[in-house]
Amino acid sequence: MRADFRILGPLEVLLDGTPAPLGGARQKAVLAVLLLHANESVSVERLIDNVWEDEPPETARNVLQSYVSQLRKLLGADVIRMRGQGYTLEIDPERLDLHRFQRLVGETEGRDPASTAERLRAALALWRGPPLADLPEGAFARATAARLEELRVAALERRLEADMSLGRAPELVAELEALVAEHPLRERLRALQMLALYRSGRQADALQAFRAARSRLVDELGIEPAPALQQLERAILRHDPALDPPPAAGLAEAVADPLERSILVAARESSAVIPLCLIAEPLARQPVRELIVVRVLDEGGDPAPSSAQLAGLRDELSGRGLAMRVAAYTSPAPGDDVALLATEQEVDLLLVDAPPELLEHGVPDPELAVILRDAPCDVAVLVNRGGLHREAAHPVVVPFGGGEHDWSAVELAGWTARALGTTLLLVGTSADRFRGRRDASRLLARVSLIVQAVVGIVAEPVLVRPGPSGVLAVAADASLLVVGLSGRWRSEGLGEARLDVARATGVPTLLVRKGLRPGGLAPKQSMTRFTWTLEPEER
Repeated sequence: MRADFRILGPLEVLLDGTPAPLGGARQKAVLAVLLLHANESVSVERLIDNVWEDEPPETARNVLQSYVSQLRKLLGADVIRMRGQGYTLEIDPERLDLHRFQRLVGETEGRDPASTAERLRAALALWRGPPLADLPEGAFARATAARLEELRVAALERRLEADMSLGRAPELVAELEALVAEHPLRERLRALQMLALYRSGRQADALQAFRAARSRLVDELGIEPAPALQQLERAILRHDPALDPPPAAGLAEAVADPLERSILVAARESSAVIPLCLIAEPLARQPVRELIVVRVLDEGGDPAPSSAQLAGLRDELSGRGLAMRVAAYTSPAPGDDVALLATEQEVDLLLVDAPPELLEHGVPDPELAVILRDAPCDVAVLVNRGGLHREAAHPVVVPFGGGEHDWSAVELAGWTARALGTTLLLVGTSADRFRGRRDASRLLARVSLIVQAVVGIVAEPVLVRPGPSGVLAVAADASLLVVGLSGRWRSEGLGEARLDVARATGVPTLLVRKGLRPGGLAPKQSMTRFTWTLEPEER
């Protein structure tokens, strides 16, 4: 019996080409989690967290076993296997539409525009509607659907760019108009719309499209368009020959590239603007990214002082060659506005300052919780705003145990170390022969190889005893400590071990949550069974 799985739309299983009857929404959620981590072991705790979130019933483990048993009857007992403390759904990746989509998108690298457009059309044809719409409403379904939708729109933008390079601008105008109406704050689509209109002989409409984009961005996000969009407007005004259609093609890519990567700093307090920017500025230079700095104040606040502060900062950093936009405004829901800004501005990294009570209670306040839940990019929360040492003698330190947020933490730490010209130290646990635990040296060596390939620096491994004290000893002379959040941060908060480290160190510390958008270092499959670094010593 051949089983095919569809997740790019309503969840569906085809047995020999015939749709199979699936159970209720929660059983579908179990299957969805296993499919999203196909051929990986997914722990029982993670399945429970994803399916029931913060309110699992006392019988959750038994109910989960029942769901898995029913799925085994449907798919075959050898498809879902028990591995350690988790379940693994073992399938040929080509039987999953998400894998085929990602493979087709990946095959476009280095190809000519015609081949790129052809493969991206084939990839986009796999979509059958909003993903996972039939799962129970909750953070898991919402976050996963957002990630999948981001993959779809990014592939669609690349297909439009390829078609533009093939001289198909007039054919794209109507499609782009509909897409801009659906995603009005997405500047990459706005740039393509302007270029398509201009190449169709509609200069006035192209300029009006820019004015509409600027008005929407200022009204809803409080920021001016990105420099690349402003440069495109000026090029249209002067009839720049570089805008002409093929054979002078390629501008679509030149316009879109600067919009692909940016760093967003969203300071809750005016005193946090400089500490956050001290971390963001070197990251915005290597590789080159735009820096967006905002203060979204509660209603009733006065944005004028913050606007003046940010304007002065922009003048200073722009004078040193940094592409930068700033804004300050009030909002009835600052957390929602920051998450929206991160969604619409192609943000790679969102840097925010921690509320004062975070270290006291270990639980994000409502505004931070919204940002951690909804922002599609990696999020780094700054605690301990001490000075950031830039001397090579002060390393960047990241405890690494293989958890999902640890991968984003090590990526951020790697880029920071490279930008500062200092050393990256990877902290892992030493062996414990009484508990039968191997040391993490093999894991850290693998991570170091990936960091070298992607970031271009060597990460030095350091083995310490389990517990906060080992990490604190290594980080005592660090310029920055970067720690991945617990995979169960929604229900557990920061976790006691992370709290102990953050409270005890005077080093600037970033708590990192992995984003929905694909990261540069995270592997497609888990490379290790190590899932912990900051384990309490008494365990």
